[in-house]
Amino acid sequence: MIISIDDIDALLPQTQCTKCGYKDCYNYAQAITNGEKHNRCPPGGQEGADRLAKLLQREKLPLDTSCGIHQPKKVAIINEDLCIGCTKCILACPVDAIVGAKKLMHTVLSNECTGCDLCVVPCPMDCIEMQILPDELQPERLNLTQKEAQKNYYRLRHNERTKRLETKQKKETKNHKQNIVLSKLNIDKKAYIQQALTEFKNRKNLN
Repeated sequence: MIISIDDIDALLPQTQCTKCGYKDCYNYAQAITNGEKHNRCPPGGQEGADRLAKLLQREKLPLDTSCGIHQPKKVAIINEDLCIGCTKCILACPVDAIVGAKKLMHTVLSNECTGCDLCVVPCPMDCIEMQILPDELQPERLNLTQKEAQKNYYRLRHNERTKRLETKQKKETKNHKQNIVLSKLNIDKKAYIQQALTEFKNRKNLN
């Protein structure tokens, strides 16, 4: 039986936390198909590693604690009194769960937050903390339908953000190339005018 990247990705928690060493869950799933170990996802815990082992028909492995330990799910909370609106947390969030604008207070949409904690380190004011969700909201307390719906939503948010950033990057690259061309044209134009003036002065001096 051929196991696809999507099959593996479907078992991952979609926190997009990078603790596995890859930039997102899909890239980790891709690495697993290429031989990477299946026990490097702390949010998925031992249960997640065992489910992957079953899917892949590999031996069960203990969770690789060098990537982190499994903990109760948390969400980011911003101390709005300390926030200076630097946007660094917004740039770090893999699912666009933080809203705000430059030099304005930011806030976390708790229902969107995957608990990746990637926003904590970049914050220069140390005003973001991770708070444990109530027991009834922990992933293990959700039924299968709720859990899958949550993972699918996180995946969708991440993919939409990735697509948006790629589009923005392409636009910026295109504009940069256009600016280089325009700059060269301006230089060539100035050089042409300068050359024409020089030739005119030379002819005038000959007369």
